[in-house]
Amino acid sequence: MPGLDDLTRPHDGRPDRPARILFGGDYNPEQWPEETWPEDVRLMKEAGVNSVTLGVFSWARIEPRPGAREFGWLDRLMDLLHAHGIGVVLATPTSSPPPWMGRLHPETLPRDADGRTEWWGSRQHFSHSSPAYRRYAAAVTEDLAARYGGHPALTMWHINNEYCTFDWGDEAARTFRGWLQERYGTLDALNTAWGTAFWSQGYDSWDEILPPRHAHYMKNPAHVLDFRRYTSDMLLECYRAERDIVRRHTPHIPVTTNFMPFWTGQDAWTWAREEDLVSVDIYPDPKDPYGGQYNAMIGDMTRSQAGGGPWMVMEQAAGPVNWRGVNHPKPYGLNRLWSLQSVAHGADALCYFQWRQSRQGAEKFHSGMLGHAGEKGRVFREVKEIGRELALVGEQVTGQRVRADVAVLHDWNSWWAGDQDGRLSDLVDHPEIVRAWHRALWESHTTAAFAHPAHDLSAYRLVVVPRLYLLDDTGIENLLAYVRGGGTLVCGFLTGVADEDDRVRPGGMDPRLRELLGIDVLHEWWPLDAGERADCGDFHGTLWSEELAPAPGAEAVAAYRGGELDGLPAVLRNGRAWYVSTLPEPGALRALLARIAQDAGVRPVLDGLPDGVEAIRRGELLFVLNHHRDEVTVKIPGHHRDLLTGADVDGTLHLARYGVAILEEPA
Repeated sequence: MPGLDDLTRPHDGRPDRPARILFGGDYNPEQWPEETWPEDVRLMKEAGVNSVTLGVFSWARIEPRPGAREFGWLDRLMDLLHAHGIGVVLATPTSSPPPWMGRLHPETLPRDADGRTEWWGSRQHFSHSSPAYRRYAAAVTEDLAARYGGHPALTMWHINNEYCTFDWGDEAARTFRGWLQERYGTLDALNTAWGTAFWSQGYDSWDEILPPRHAHYMKNPAHVLDFRRYTSDMLLECYRAERDIVRRHTPHIPVTTNFMPFWTGQDAWTWAREEDLVSVDIYPDPKDPYGGQYNAMIGDMTRSQAGGGPWMVMEQAAGPVNWRGVNHPKPYGLNRLWSLQSVAHGADALCYFQWRQSRQGAEKFHSGMLGHAGEKGRVFREVKEIGRELALVGEQVTGQRVRADVAVLHDWNSWWAGDQDGRLSDLVDHPEIVRAWHRALWESHTTAAFAHPAHDLSAYRLVVVPRLYLLDDTGIENLLAYVRGGGTLVCGFLTGVADEDDRVRPGGMDPRLRELLGIDVLHEWWPLDAGERADCGDFHGTLWSEELAPAPGAEAVAAYRGGELDGLPAVLRNGRAWYVSTLPEPGALRALLARIAQDAGVRPVLDGLPDGVEAIRRGELLFVLNHHRDEVTVKIPGHHRDLLTGADVDGTLHLARYGVAILEEPA
C-alpha cells in the first residue's frame, strides 16, 4: 500500500537525491488571472515549496453545468507545476457542489435539526445520503482520475475536504433506517438498545424512525448516539466511494482526506484505517498560552492514528485565521516553532491553507503563505526560512519514528455519549479534559501516544484514561488484561459508567472496573460549580468529585477535606491501578502523573528542563523547542550537533525566543 514514505523522495524520482519533507499548501489559482501563475511558481521555488494541493473547491470550474468538463486550465497548471519540479496533491472537488446541483436536485441539500434547508452559497452543502449527489461526485472523480492518473505531477489524492456535514433531512432519514436495520436486525432489538420504554417512545414500524430532529424537550440519548455513529459511517461511505475510484486508476498513488482535530462528526480511529496516509488540519490559537501543547497533542493523536508512522499536516495557518472572534497574527518565530514541533512529533509533510491569500470571498482575511503584503511581507520571509530549514533536515528526519511509553485513551463513541444533554454537569467537556491530562504529561516532558480502548496496550508502561464515560465489554476486558500483564493504569472520573447503548452500568461503574480500581461502592457523583474547588489536602480538585467507599486493600492516596465528602478518597490506588475522582488543578495533575509515571519506569526525555521548553526524540534525533518569548538556556548532557545551524552543542544550549534545535550525536 502506498504511503507518505513514498512521497518523501524527490518528485523527479532520482534515487541519488536526498529524502525531503513535503512543504507547500492549498493552491487555488482559479481565483487569479492565469498571468499570475508563473509568478506563483517562481515564488514557490524561492520558498522551497515542493508540493501543492489543487482542486479542493474547483467543482464549478471543472463542471460549470451538468456533464460538462473544463479541464484545459487544470491541464496547463499540472504541466507548469511539473516543469518546475512541484508535485501535486490532486483533490476531488466534492466538498462544495456547484449551484446548479442544488437548483436541479434540491434533495442533494442537507437539512438541519429544525428542518431548514442549508442552501448553496457556502461550502459542504451536500447530503451525504443523496443518490444524486453521490452519482455526480462519482462521475467527476472518475473523470479526474482518468485524465490525470498518469500525469507525472500527481503525487497524492486528497478526497473531498474536512468531512463535516450533518443531515437531518428525508434522504438521511431513509438511509438512517437502513443503517439501523443492519445494526439491530429487529425493532425489538432497537427498542431494547434505545430504552424506548422511557417516555413512551416504543417503535412499531421502521418508518416511524427519524433522525433526532428538533423536539419539545430532551432527545433520547441512545437515538442521538446512533445518529452520530451513522453520520460518521455515511460520510465514510462517501469517502470510500471516491477513494476506490482513484485507486482503481492509480493503485500506486496514496490517498488521504484531511481530519479536523477533535471533530465530533468522525470516528477518526475508524477513518484512519481507510487511508493510505493520515493528514490533519491544525490551527492553534496564537493567543493561547498553551497553543504549543495543543499542537503537540494533535500531533500525538494524528501520529497514533497513523499507527505510529509519519503523518501529514494538510493545513495550518501562516498567520491569522478568520473564524475566531478575534483573529490574532502569529508573532515572529511562532510559525516556525509550531511547524518544526509538528515535525518533532512525527510529521513528514507540512502544508498550509493556503498558498496565496485570497482577495475575495469568505476567507480573504485568512492568512496565506504569500499574504496581502506580498513577497516583502514578514510572513513570506518566515515561510522561506522554514522551507530552507526543512530542506536541511529532510534526509535525517523523514521516516523516523517517535517512541512513547505512555498512552492516552480516547474514543469518539464515549465522547458522543458522555457530552449529551441531561448529564450532571455541562461544565464537563470531553476534549478539554483530554487536553488537561495531555498537558500534564507534556509539561512533565513525557512523550505520549493516543490509543483506542480496544487497541493492544502491551507496549506501554503507563496508560491514562482522562475520561471514558462509555466503555464496552471489549474495552473493559482490555484494561483488565493490561493491568494483569504488568501495566500501570490511571483512570479519571466518569469512566466506565455506561455500556455501548448508553445504559448505565450496575453500581454506576462497571463492577469489573470497580474491582480493578479498588472501589467498593460508588455512592454518588458530586459535580462542582464553575470556580468551585474541592480541598484534597495537598491539592485542589475542580469540575467534579465523588462519594466513594474504597474496597479492602485499596489505598486512599488523597482524601477530601471538609464538606459532605470529608475523609473520603479523592485519589485511590489499588496495586497498579489508580482512580482520580476529580480533576486536579494543572500543577497537581502534573505532579501526580509524573509520580505514577516514574513508578512505572517512564522517564522524561530530558531531566531538569525549564517550564515551557519541550524535548522530544524522533529516531536518534533530539528536538528541543522553546515555547517562551524570551531566550532560555538548557543543559544537554553529552556532545551534539545542531542540524539547523551546524553548531556544536557541548552541555549547554541557548535558544532564542520560540527557538528550535534539532540535535544529533556525532558518529
